[in-house]
Amino acid sequence: MNYLLTGEKTKRLEFRLVTKEDYDVWFPLFKENTVAKFLGMPDGMSQTEQCDYWFKKAFHRYENNLGGMNALIDKQTGDFIGQAGLLVQTVEDEERLEVGYSILPKFWKKGYAQEAAIKCRDFNFEHEFSNNLISMMHVDNIGSEIVAIKNGMTLEKQVDEFKVFSITRNQWLKKTVVI
Repeated sequence: MNYLLTGEKTKRLEFRLVTKEDYDVWFPLFKENTVAKFLGMPDGMSQTEQCDYWFKKAFHRYENNLGGMNALIDKQTGDFIGQAGLLVQTVEDEERLEVGYSILPKFWKKGYAQEAAIKCRDFNFEHEFSNNLISMMHVDNIGSEIVAIKNGMTLEKQVDEFKVFSITRNQWLKKTVVI
């Protein structure tokens, strides 16, 4: 199944595949102290190793039909804003589809994560990929928790150091029906 949002657009963003050429522009994310913890990176990695790991994982997802993060490009400026997409995840031995999003620090608190997350959620339900969609974040990642809540999700459970928020197709339909 192809869960990628390549070519999709929102008001401000365009989704495209991540390429090796994006490495240098994405690297600043790993200079932030909390990022490795928030992304569940293995302990003890340098910033370069973290970025390498991220890209290796991204291309593995693409090659194995496990969804993946798309690059988020500002339609007006052409700036690389961050990454977002639908990711196949295993949570407590169950395969789930997750809305994932990561934004470069200089673009934090400008609504980009929310805009991308809403597009990912709607894309999932419109294409009927999964009837239950999740977002996972580290317990200390309040910004991502707020994005999940604004995306119509509620706390389902906590697994280790990660909160799992979810929304069902029926919940989404109730919120998107216009009368």
